[in-house]
Amino acid sequence: MNVLIVLAHPERGSFNGAMTDVACATLRTAGHVVELSDLYRMRFNPVHDRHNFATVADAAYFKPQVEEQYASAHDGFAADLRAEQDKLLAADLLIFQFPLWWFGMPAILKGWVDRVLAMGRLYGGGRWYDRGVLAGKRALCALTTGGPPTMFAPDGLAGDLAMLLYPIHHGTFYFTGCTPLQPFVVYGPTRMDDAQRAAELERWRQALLTLDERPAIEYPKLAEYDEVLRLKRRR
Repeated sequence: MNVLIVLAHPERGSFNGAMTDVACATLRTAGHVVELSDLYRMRFNPVHDRHNFATVADAAYFKPQVEEQYASAHDGFAADLRAEQDKLLAADLLIFQFPLWWFGMPAILKGWVDRVLAMGRLYGGGRWYDRGVLAGKRALCALTTGGPPTMFAPDGLAGDLAMLLYPIHHGTFYFTGCTPLQPFVVYGPTRMDDAQRAAELERWRQALLTLDERPAIEYPKLAEYDEVLRLKRRR
């Protein structure tokens, strides 16, 4: 299996960094091929503008999707962007490793999504959701939070974690065709002692060794929606 891990944390010695090290070692030992995009170490530029492209479709007015489609047809993506797209297309499993910041992913990871998932190459022309370019691949959020599980319960102060991650699971993974897996969450590692953190890393290692048993998040297929993109009424 080919695995792409996209790490979004500025401190390599953080718990997210430790989770990444465990993932790389565990998966490689199990015989998988692992690519790591460590966005902060790469100094990945999250800004979506003309630097994405070596080609120009319209020099007078910048419309990202027009430029993306033109670049897709003319091999016109910037080298750094093309490299990330190639990693993603080669992967069987995508892992987003990140801390939950302001109820979502860090800006650098959102910028990776904005730039890498380009129209024409990663979606478009009817290729979305279960008909997406990445259909057959799986995707997993591995993340840390600053608060305890109760805070992220449906009646918790921060709100239901499943809803906070919906833009990633449904709007990023499933939109491009990936099957989203149930997330792996470590709640409040900064409030743990060393033994507790070690136990969480072992739990992560075991989760990686049993990925085939990890439940998927099920969403309706396109055929279940009507012409105005609402779910058909069940009779």
